[in-house]
Amino acid sequence: AIEDVVNDCLKSHASNSSLISAHARRDAPGVYLYSHLNTASNDKAQPVTELPIDDAIMLGKIASLGFKIKHGFSYHGVAINLDCDLSAFNAINPCGYAGMQMLRLADFAAMDKQAQDKQLAAQAAEQSMPAMTNCLSYEQVTQKLIDNIAKRHAGHIKLRALAPK
Repeated sequence: AIEDVVNDCLKSHASNSSLISAHARRDAPGVYLYSHLNTASNDKAQPVTELPIDDAIMLGKIASLGFKIKHGFSYHGVAINLDCDLSAFNAINPCGYAGMQMLRLADFAAMDKQAQDKQLAAQAAEQSMPAMTNCLSYEQVTQKLIDNIAKRHAGHIKLRALAPK
């Protein structure tokens, strides 16, 4: 799921975001970031991604999902706000929710603005392992999404049960 990729990006490239996690919501498609400042102090042994979101503070929406069926065709879309200008969201109600705070990954994890992906790809090829860097690139986030979708499609990642209403 997309929230797994966002959590992985936060965990591996976070800048003071150790108490922030991404979660899907049953009532609204998309991925939302939550702050666990209150709950983390109570349970330090539990990973932040497994803390209940009931006690967490929702910061806003970082990714949007859209699905539509029209004339027998299905349409779908995914959008993750990496390092975009969020001011356009002030003129609309994102996904129909008035006042929904939109977020971007760059505010929570260091993003590579100079696109050093060729150098990283060369390092990865030489080392036969993923290259590590202090900054995420667009290509790295995209590859994480592709890998996650492929693993789910192959059955290597189990789908989570929906939370009760």
